[in-house]
Amino acid sequence: MLNTEEKTKAVVAALEDVKAQNITVIDTSKLSSMFECMIIASANSTRQTKALADNVVVKLKELGETVYGREGEQSGEWILVDLGEVLVHVMQPAIRDYYNLEELWSKAQAARPKLAQPPK
Repeated sequence: MLNTEEKTKAVVAALEDVKAQNITVIDTSKLSSMFECMIIASANSTRQTKALADNVVVKLKELGETVYGREGEQSGEWILVDLGEVLVHVMQPAIRDYYNLEELWSKAQAARPKLAQPPK
């Protein structure tokens, strides 16, 4: 079984194999107890979105990892692959721009220290 860092590297490699664009890795370990890392990648078409998600699943299963779920394959605009502590979002650019997960999670990161301060 891979640790989070090894799993993240394997996912990025699988995405690069199928020419994913704008791969972003976000450390969410301090923001969520449900997962440690989120990987976001862009695809140019529905076909590429599906191919990227499929390649991640195939490569991680080859390494003995469990795939807990896949969502969004019917539309192909945004596919989520749940690998436990690592979540993979494969999105078409318009969807990625609209939901802007990178900004959402960076704002959560910026707010975290303020929330963690004890009351005065």
